[in-house]
Amino acid sequence: MRLQNRLNQYQRLYVNVGNQPSALTVADLAEIFCCSERHTRTLLAQFQHAGWISWQSQPGRGKRASIQCLTSPESLRESYLQQLLKNGDHSAALQLSEMDPQHLNALLSPHLGGQWQADAPTLRIPYYRTMQRLDPQTLTGRAEQHLAHTLHAGLTRFITGEPLPQPDLAHHWQISNNGKTWRFFLRSQLYWHNGEPVTASQLCSCFEVLRQSPRSSHGLASVAQLSQPHALCLQFDLEVPDYWLAHRLADLNCLLSHPNDPTCGAGPFRLASFAPELVRLEQHTYYHLQHPFLAAIEFWITPQLFAQKDNVSCQHPVRIMLGEQNELDEVKPVKRSTSLGFCYIAANLRRGHLSCEQAQKIIMIIQHSGLLNRLPIDHDLVKPSKEMLPGWPIPEHDVAQVSLPKKLKLVFHPPIELEFVAEALKTCLAIEGCELEVLYHPGRLWDDVESIASADLLLGDRLIGEAPEATLENWLRQDPLWPGILSDEDLREQECRLRSIQQIPLANKRAEELREHFYRWMKRGIITPLFNYQYQVSAPPRVNGVQLTAWGWFDFCQAWIPPPLP
Repeated sequence: MRLQNRLNQYQRLYVNVGNQPSALTVADLAEIFCCSERHTRTLLAQFQHAGWISWQSQPGRGKRASIQCLTSPESLRESYLQQLLKNGDHSAALQLSEMDPQHLNALLSPHLGGQWQADAPTLRIPYYRTMQRLDPQTLTGRAEQHLAHTLHAGLTRFITGEPLPQPDLAHHWQISNNGKTWRFFLRSQLYWHNGEPVTASQLCSCFEVLRQSPRSSHGLASVAQLSQPHALCLQFDLEVPDYWLAHRLADLNCLLSHPNDPTCGAGPFRLASFAPELVRLEQHTYYHLQHPFLAAIEFWITPQLFAQKDNVSCQHPVRIMLGEQNELDEVKPVKRSTSLGFCYIAANLRRGHLSCEQAQKIIMIIQHSGLLNRLPIDHDLVKPSKEMLPGWPIPEHDVAQVSLPKKLKLVFHPPIELEFVAEALKTCLAIEGCELEVLYHPGRLWDDVESIASADLLLGDRLIGEAPEATLENWLRQDPLWPGILSDEDLREQECRLRSIQQIPLANKRAEELREHFYRWMKRGIITPLFNYQYQVSAPPRVNGVQLTAWGWFDFCQAWIPPPLP
């Protein structure tokens, strides 16, 4: 940007001459600016016109002129930042912000949290990293997944605190007596964010694409045929009954995007701008359900703000702060919850280096050594797991006499806590005479079976949505982890059990059968939850209606900001 370049040039001048009068030639100044003498004269004229310098030239080539800087570069930058922020040009302001984090923090803080701008309530959230492109089929980040549910709609949806799927694009649905025919009746007034009407034929085309997608095909595997009996109805004909279908259609991987633009949806907010320094969502004018109170949501990508904080926990993705740390008198935790999702350890029995008994012994070492309680992390962030889900106990193991292999390989992916677990486990296994090689996998998800095949142990993170049993069932179907670590026989058994469970009409019975399946895998040491996160949202008093979702974010459709006092 032109202003940025001018300020950078002025900073060069200030570094060389300071705020005292100096005598320099145009050639001297051209060397400072690293440009031609002609352009130097243009810069000096601009600086003098803006009131940045006092410049008195002398006639004659090579004559020295008197020059003095009248203000510091930091003051200029701060003044222009304030002006850009006041005018609502936050993208330009963040591009301009090259001052040190402490000054930037003080400058931006009054503009964060809940604000009214042009008579519209706006929520501004400082965020510590850049965002992934908001295509539901490619997302791995927790924040991006939450935003995808805000931008996109499905035939069904989940409401915060409600485990059963609710109508969304579909007004209601009907299931045949044999469970093999599902009809979803669409609302009559549906619009994409670009203003185009949503048609049943478009949705049919979207689902045909999803049936071929690696991330969605497993959830729609029972669909034999998709048809459109009339203009406002989609019919799913199934090979076998699948009473998880309404849950699957509310899942991230079955969210529906415009056929020509994966970031254009039909959810309560539309994507207004997406840049490395600012992501802005605005209310969808033609949203088909109750409109949210907020007019806009902005994510200000400001890693420089978080870099200065001594308390690492305030940078952690499970801690969301609306407003800044220097507002501690006002910014207070308003919602806390323990995640249903968990970090886990998995044993690769397919590779053949570990037996079930040896995998069980490793779990026993973790459980009895107090390893998780000694991790060098903020223990307000994590809580050692006692259950996979409430009422789904983790079995105890007693295999103390089993010897471990001389060498094992462990692979872990983010979050950072798993690295601490890996290093602590390495120390514990060394006492047992087992050398543990620790490797890092950079993705937040396991990419494919091949990336898993060379590991004996894996540390990963499993997010759980509003319908925990359906989420875990979907995990067994979709994650490359399972074909990577289970033997062929175990895989066939799992496929048969999942196919049997999905055909049970009663939700409680389906959950019981799924719990028994996971208990068998935990009993054998194949999978074990290690700890859950402690979600927390902090907000100043001016942000109300904060409700934590199962993902650890808060429901943007429920939050509201009181209007400014007269």
